[in-house]
Amino acid sequence: MNFETNYKLENYILNTQWENLPEEVKQRAVDCGIDLMMALILGSRGEQFQNGKRLASYVKEGELEIPGCEDRFSFLGAVFAMGHASNSFDIDDGHNMVKGHPGTSFIAGVMAAGLEKNVSYQEYLTTLVVAYDTAVRMGLALQDFYKFLHSTGTYGAVATAAGIGRLFGFTKEQLNTAISMAEFHAPITPVMRAVQYPSMNKDGVPFGAMVGALAALDTMAGETAKTHLLEMDQYASLNASLGSIYEIMNLYFKPYTCCRWAHQPIQACIEIMREKGLKAEDIENVVIHTFDSAAQLSKIIPHETDEAQYNIAYPVAAAIIHGDVGYRQVNNHALKDPSVIDMMKRLDFVVDEELDRQFPEKRLAWVEIHMKDGVTYKTRVYSASGEASDHIDHEWMVNKFNRITDPFLNQEGKAAVLSLLTAEPNRPLREVISGVNAALEKYGKEEG
Repeated sequence: MNFETNYKLENYILNTQWENLPEEVKQRAVDCGIDLMMALILGSRGEQFQNGKRLASYVKEGELEIPGCEDRFSFLGAVFAMGHASNSFDIDDGHNMVKGHPGTSFIAGVMAAGLEKNVSYQEYLTTLVVAYDTAVRMGLALQDFYKFLHSTGTYGAVATAAGIGRLFGFTKEQLNTAISMAEFHAPITPVMRAVQYPSMNKDGVPFGAMVGALAALDTMAGETAKTHLLEMDQYASLNASLGSIYEIMNLYFKPYTCCRWAHQPIQACIEIMREKGLKAEDIENVVIHTFDSAAQLSKIIPHETDEAQYNIAYPVAAAIIHGDVGYRQVNNHALKDPSVIDMMKRLDFVVDEELDRQFPEKRLAWVEIHMKDGVTYKTRVYSASGEASDHIDHEWMVNKFNRITDPFLNQEGKAAVLSLLTAEPNRPLREVISGVNAALEKYGKEEG
């Protein structure tokens, strides 16, 4: 292995400025800010977040206010708590080529660092841009180097250290140490284990966030480390595109609170049932034709929300019964719905070799619905809504935010939060978070 420390990545992370970013990248950063805030708000309603708060109680107290919570936290406590919230309902962004979720991987550390240093919302958004670039490039390098598919927490540790280092004002040498340390100690989380045996382990996000934050703090304490994978000659091409290819523009965004690999049949079922006026009680069985990795998703009757999200049978059945898959369908209280459980028993999954050949560049599926009267309906081949090729715009993101937060916020509350996340970028991040929480309290729904 040949390493050369030229600080190309570190200089990019430290020197990128908001005013120099292309306009489309700035707008996408704003939209990612909305999407990640929505994930944190939703996550604050879950049991995993409660675990994160309990874990945070083991570190010193602090004054930091985080989304969706009345408690106050230290920097490290905020990382623990938000790291347990951001991916807990699987509604966050993703990237096809790293087969995971970059934004959730670093949002806990970046937001905690931004709150600790009381940076502007604009500086927070700029840090999101460079953290996405770090996460995706490191994810590609890690998967090539180790020759197996890692979960999000692996490259998230590195992106977390990168974002914290920028906001904490590291030198390029310090940032190199933090990134090297985070990459070496990153949790090597095997994603297919989590797919086949779903639990709170899921995408490894909380531990990735913790490792990245500790790498930054250990750097400040004087620890030294050298060499990370993006300094290897064989990955030089990944660094060469820094500042010209912004990976934030290559993300997909998820309309449903479950694994992306289930989104295609969900959308196919919802659309054909609406188009044909089908009723769930008239369905004999449903055959889902998909790619192999999706077919390997769990099909167990879930007993907790993580088992419902990393599942393919449950969310497809919920979509057929309810016409949507959101918080109302995957929270722990919803999992005993007998109509959904009955529909799960009427689903069959078939690996389509042609669709499997196109994975991971494309994730595709089609569905055939057999009715009790003998009629069969077949859908076209679906790719899930929200792909990078769909050129997601601000309106799409606002519509998603309004739909996903509906259990918790009335229309006035949604508008208030969106205003905070789209206006006055020079406002301090702390004021934005405080305003979000005030809106949640003032305009919140008891239903949530």
